[in-house]
Amino acid sequence: MHMAFSEIMRRLAIAAVGLAALFCASNIGAGTQQSAMAAEGKEQPYVIEYYYKAKWGHAEEFLALFKKNHYPVLKKEIELGRMLKVSMAVPRYHTTEDGRWDYRVTIVFKNPAIANDNFDSSALIKQLFPDQESYKKEEQRRFEILEAHWDLPIKDVDLDTR
Repeated sequence: MHMAFSEIMRRLAIAAVGLAALFCASNIGAGTQQSAMAAEGKEQPYVIEYYYKAKWGHAEEFLALFKKNHYPVLKKEIELGRMLKVSMAVPRYHTTEDGRWDYRVTIVFKNPAIANDNFDSSALIKQLFPDQESYKKEEQRRFEILEAHWDLPIKDVDLDTR
């Protein structure tokens, strides 16, 4: 089966137009979804849980580095009004290795827009940690000892209205 070069080019052009239309439609849908989310909960708190799984034997080191270098930044963001609350939890018992996590940090943001605004904390970090070389080494170490990290935006379910 031999196709003429012009037929191949025509089919490629049709495929490219189709892909472009699909891409535009998906971007419009995502924008509409984000707009709806912002309108629906503009001033509603927005909660994200951050899970950290340290390499075996390094959970305490991770906690010490978190408290020294990251928690002060989060507290500053509370002072600025971006966040309402920051808390940390640990599991009471152990789980299987595939489901194991060592720390869950829950951050309650003022609203969804603030939670997703790509806030640049570099000025806060420079203010809080004048010795940037030490800060960067310690933060690098904090992430070196992690086996896994994931972020999970959550929302409450009102069982009385569902």
